[in-house]
Amino acid sequence: MIRTITGFHQDEVGDWVAELSCLHNQHVRHRPPFQERAWVLDEAGRAGRIGGQLDCPLCDRAELPADLVVVRTAGPFEEGTVPQGLRRDHQVPEGTWGLLQVTDGALGFTMDAPVSIERRLTTGDSQAIPPTVLHRVTLDGPVRMHVDFLSRR
Repeated sequence: MIRTITGFHQDEVGDWVAELSCLHNQHVRHRPPFQERAWVLDEAGRAGRIGGQLDCPLCDRAELPADLVVVRTAGPFEEGTVPQGLRRDHQVPEGTWGLLQVTDGALGFTMDAPVSIERRLTTGDSQAIPPTVLHRVTLDGPVRMHVDFLSRR
């Protein structure tokens, strides 16, 4: 999934890491001939890449970034109170992740991304939802669920 570079920092051994709009981090090393990224070696080169794009395979797998905290919770909802908006295509805003959690029953979850996810969630299951990716739920009988919204403080 293509994401925007929002900044850079160095890791504990001095390698450069791109900070992405999805809140993931990704190493950007210059190791010719396998990785040609000479731009990462100087400040002007890195600054010129802010706002550029980079593929994020962690978003493709819907892997939650580290160090997120719950900033808001929607629900709990039951089959009669699940908002219609959750049942049609919608998305979590940039800079925020969703974590759908089923506490009782079952529902269907579909995420339309470059790598689509379609699964049935049952009691105790959860599903991470990356920012800006269309997704929806379908009810599968009685259910109790909520959605945590996570970000960095």
